[in-house]
Amino acid sequence: MKKALTFMLLALAGAAHANSVPGVPAFDVDCPGNIMVHADQDGPVIINSKEAQTRMINERLFEAKGSDVTISISIADDDSVAVTYISKKGGNGICQSVDD
Repeated sequence: MKKALTFMLLALAGAAHANSVPGVPAFDVDCPGNIMVHADQDGPVIINSKEAQTRMINERLFEAKGSDVTISISIADDDSVAVTYISKKGGNGICQSVDD
């Protein structure tokens, strides 16, 4: 019983960090169409309160997929972050940073 509980706790802890992607910058943006995106440093990326499947394209470009939207995250040479989106509903564009 004790081993089963320990295994379950370790599995849950691993699942919580399953979508961590080293290099993802921290940001908060709003995209047209009421799409809110949040990311912590090194992930995960959250789209409208749901964790997205995130992958590294290269060290300066990342992609996060939600159920009906794909978010592109690019890091410029000056380390600024640009976020764009493509929606399955036909929308696409540039997301705006949210000031705290």
